[in-house]
Amino acid sequence: MSIINRKAKYKFHLYNYYIAGIQLLGSEVKSIRKNKVNISESFCQIKNGELYSINMYIEKYEFVFDPNYSTNRDRKLLLNKNELLKINKKLLNPGITIIPIEIFFNKNGYAKMKIAIAKGKKNHDKRESIKKRESIRDVKRYFI
Repeated sequence: MSIINRKAKYKFHLYNYYIAGIQLLGSEVKSIRKNKVNISESFCQIKNGELYSINMYIEKYEFVFDPNYSTNRDRKLLLNKNELLKINKKLLNPGITIIPIEIFFNKNGYAKMKIAIAKGKKNHDKRESIKKRESIRDVKRYFI
């Protein structure tokens, strides 16, 4: 079971992938297990030497009363210092960003986020990916 950012491959060229832990509240883990998450509009940013996921929507768990709960709060991502330094070096290039690709639970039950270093596609690149996808569909239709 995982939550996938389907827009990521269409909107961005994806380069390097990393697996990061997420610092969550207990009720947020339960909401993720119920697939009440949206990562399509979120991105990651380095603040004070730490990586944060910004604008990731996790719906409030129905059985928890917390009047101060924020659905789009910044959530800290847990990476090694070496990985953070590598990512920080790549972010110095213009147009490079960090995009969440997938949220999943590992075999130990911890919530993890797969992130990628990405660069935005231009419109003509998006059209090329659509043509490529349609041509693959046509070939599959012909042989089935």
